[in-house]
Amino acid sequence: MWRLIRIAILLTVLAFVGLGAYVDRERTTDWDDTLWVGVFPVNADGQPATDRYIASLSPREFAAIEAFFTREARAFGVQVDRPVHVELYPEVEELPPSLEPGTSLPGRIWWSLKTRYYTSRFAGDTLADIRVFVLYHDPDRTRAVPHSLGLQKGLLGIVHAYAGRRYDATNNVVIAHEVMHTLGATDKYDPTTNLPVFPQGYADPDADPLYPQEQAEIMAGRIAVSAVEAEIPGNLSEVAVGSQTAAEVNWVAR
Repeated sequence: MWRLIRIAILLTVLAFVGLGAYVDRERTTDWDDTLWVGVFPVNADGQPATDRYIASLSPREFAAIEAFFTREARAFGVQVDRPVHVELYPEVEELPPSLEPGTSLPGRIWWSLKTRYYTSRFAGDTLADIRVFVLYHDPDRTRAVPHSLGLQKGLLGIVHAYAGRRYDATNNVVIAHEVMHTLGATDKYDPTTNLPVFPQGYADPDADPLYPQEQAEIMAGRIAVSAVEAEIPGNLSEVAVGSQTAAEVNWVAR
């Protein structure tokens, strides 16, 4: 009996979550007003150098994200003058719930619910439509950061980034990529090779010659320089939104 009650409660919660996700989807992709993206810095490794970096952050470090969305949205005819506004919020002192590789479906559902609770605690009273928790790591101690996430259900991003000025531009590429995920965009690279998938993962699939591409497609994350080689873009000026991604975020009709 108690098992059935627990299942009924979980299904009820999931139904409300699903309804909320639908409402969020419609609200954030009608593009009749500016979307607020809240950036919430988190010290992921507890290092003093990471603390100092976070304390030095200002809105100008994220201005390129706004410029990227304005430029790319206009290219697809979006009429909002400022499609995205990025607001920097104070540091969050607690790490978000972690999701271990290979977690079962029930475990992932439980993680999702815990993450939503975490978001409500630390960002629930803000004006942000999309909340992005940026977990900064000291680059002198961390050579490779964990995988970042962008969740459409919950309008939530968890980004792992490097705490260093020389990484600001590439951090912004990752943040923009995960924001696109929260709006419904899908990855366009081969997870085995990390190479962009042709044609949807190419910024200019009609280029002649095809290689090297001049830009990365935002959801592919790399610039295809040959059929078997790709480079990470240095900043958002080297990134574009392809037609399939534009359709997924409702910039053009599907």
